[in-house]
Amino acid sequence: MSASISQPGVEILAPVTESYAEILTPQAVAFLVDLQRTFNARRKSLLAARHERQKRLDAGEKPDFLEATRSTRESDWAVAPLPADILDRRVEITGPVDRKMIINALNSGAKVFMADFEDSSTPLWTNLLDGQINLCDAIRRTITYTDPASGKHYKLIDKPAVLFVRPRGWHLDERHILVDGEPMSGSLFDFGLYFYHNAQELLARGSGPYFYLPKMESHLEAHLWNDIFLRAQNALDVRHGAIKATVLIETILATFEMDEILYELREHSAGLNCGRWDYIFSFIKKFANDPRAVLPDRAQVTMTTHFMRSYSRLAIKTCHRRKVHAMGGMSAYIPVKSDPEANEKAIAQVRADKEREASDGHDGTWVAHPGLVPIALEVFDRLMPQRNQIDKQLPDFNPTAADLLRVPEGQITEAGLKQNVAVGLGYVEAWLRGIGCAPLFNLMEDAATAEISRAQLWQWVHQKATLADGRVIDIPLVESLMTAELAKQKTAVDAARYAACEKAADLMRELIESPTFTEFLTLPAYQRVLKEETFATA
Repeated sequence: MSASISQPGVEILAPVTESYAEILTPQAVAFLVDLQRTFNARRKSLLAARHERQKRLDAGEKPDFLEATRSTRESDWAVAPLPADILDRRVEITGPVDRKMIINALNSGAKVFMADFEDSSTPLWTNLLDGQINLCDAIRRTITYTDPASGKHYKLIDKPAVLFVRPRGWHLDERHILVDGEPMSGSLFDFGLYFYHNAQELLARGSGPYFYLPKMESHLEAHLWNDIFLRAQNALDVRHGAIKATVLIETILATFEMDEILYELREHSAGLNCGRWDYIFSFIKKFANDPRAVLPDRAQVTMTTHFMRSYSRLAIKTCHRRKVHAMGGMSAYIPVKSDPEANEKAIAQVRADKEREASDGHDGTWVAHPGLVPIALEVFDRLMPQRNQIDKQLPDFNPTAADLLRVPEGQITEAGLKQNVAVGLGYVEAWLRGIGCAPLFNLMEDAATAEISRAQLWQWVHQKATLADGRVIDIPLVESLMTAELAKQKTAVDAARYAACEKAADLMRELIESPTFTEFLTLPAYQRVLKEETFATA
């Protein structure tokens, strides 16, 4: 299944259909290869630095604000002015890059749609390439979709949301493409292909190439992105500073370098976002070997806990001082059409979450479902009538490292343990089938929330945590709950789906029983989907 590419040293290990050839043109591939050859060594070096930092954390080191960059934090500077179309970002909707989702999200009434190649997408070849085609069509306003089941036709409204794109994180390879015998960086593939085909078109339409950058752990990683932006703009004769990028602060280490991250990207910055679910996962992961850092049930680790509220308000203070947006995060609750009482509770949870964000000073928020756009808009329209509230400063808020690292109090309950098992199994099963975003138990789950579930299971087992009733959480207890969950699924799904559930359980067992914490569940999961990936012959 190797496609012949004229570029020396490049091999594509998946079919390039006629439609894919329109995206993977020789010129586009040459652009991608230049980015890979120029920057991949630095990417790998930074990933190695992450592993060295983890060794120090495992040995007891705790993060703190960097002494070496104190002058960056204390001096006065601001990011470059923002384009007019992203001055008001009060509600943003996120989701995968399938065709129907893109149309519905752009039509949802949100100010921004973040098309996601990362946490809500499984990186199958068809998902990636179809997603790039879908975005090209959306930008050119030619995208349509007819539902084969209902016959309903979808097309864009006259004034859709502004488009942002989230490429994969630095840790993920794109193993369908080899450059000089090595897999390409998933980040560079997603960014480069989108930028190559759409940057000039977006600018001609009065917008620009806007991105969300995930899972960074240091300002040095932001520096790498900035250098990539400069080279990409030069290569395609795009004016400097046209790229604007919002960095997701979703790792505990990045929260100590927010000023520095903004500074590195100051010509290209569109602010920071509080990626709460990955942030909780990062806290568990970075301190997985510390028995004093065991978190209670996920449901108890809310944005009102001290360490989460401190991180959120620090993002607001940092961004507003630098004249840029501080975006809020996503409540996992979604509408429940089948249960009016549950739906009312979910809407109340979302409304309270958005009221807290707007009152604290966030300039906008995320939702995962079109039905929640009006709820979030009402809150921000009421509490933030202006385009943003960058002028809201927090001069008296000065959190310490201890504030950002305070472990919340709470209990580990049997219900919380069962929920982690069920969510972990349910999401991994969907991901292995190519679905990266799944509604489970009236919550929208993506890779970040699934990571919390399996990370907590690993930490609770390996730290010998106890349930509220005194039972020690061990492998036999988790296995008994997994067996019970599989038994439920056996009566609820067909044989093919149940086989997928069993594969998900095998991966969950591998992750939980491993003597060392696996950095990302998507790494071994990606290996599995590649082995089973099939392609249409026609």
